[in-house]
Amino acid sequence: MAQSGQRKCLCCSNYFYPDPRNRERQRFCSATECQRASKTLSQAKWLAKPANSGYFRDPSHVARVQAWRVAHPGYGRGKPRRPTALQETLITQPTELIEESSIRTENATTPGIPALQDILEAPSPVLTGLIAHLFEVTLQDDIAATILHLVKLGHDVINGSHHENSQTRTTAGAAPPSARAVQLG
Repeated sequence: MAQSGQRKCLCCSNYFYPDPRNRERQRFCSATECQRASKTLSQAKWLAKPANSGYFRDPSHVARVQAWRVAHPGYGRGKPRRPTALQETLITQPTELIEESSIRTENATTPGIPALQDILEAPSPVLTGLIAHLFEVTLQDDIAATILHLVKLGHDVINGSHHENSQTRTTAGAAPPSARAVQLG
């Protein structure tokens, strides 16, 4: 039995309270199936009107849709578009030599160590994280100094260093470098 203000749904026959803003016209409850039935009924009523019977077949509407499709090629067809990134990709810019003033060079804390961005064109977060983890450094200047040291060490290994000391030299009877511990820094 319906209580005061309730209405019977035309789809599921359950009683519901209509939305106060739409009390006089609401005939369906808020259940998903009932909302679908409401939509189907309203579309059928709209198409039943003589003015709307040829709405989507009228030549003027066909031309309107065809013009829109020309203006928006590929819309709704094929693979869905990937969303664009929130950040732009890194574009490397050529560095220019700028003559620094004497005030700026006096205040520089580490004038011999370039910034991390200058060492690598596009620093990898994995590389930076690996260096920070292995060498327990978190400051950008410390990471840059460590990378410079590793780059110098790599060049020395590849080119054969002229500054080898007796500890880094391998002899014919010594174990291969991979078999012993290496300390960097």
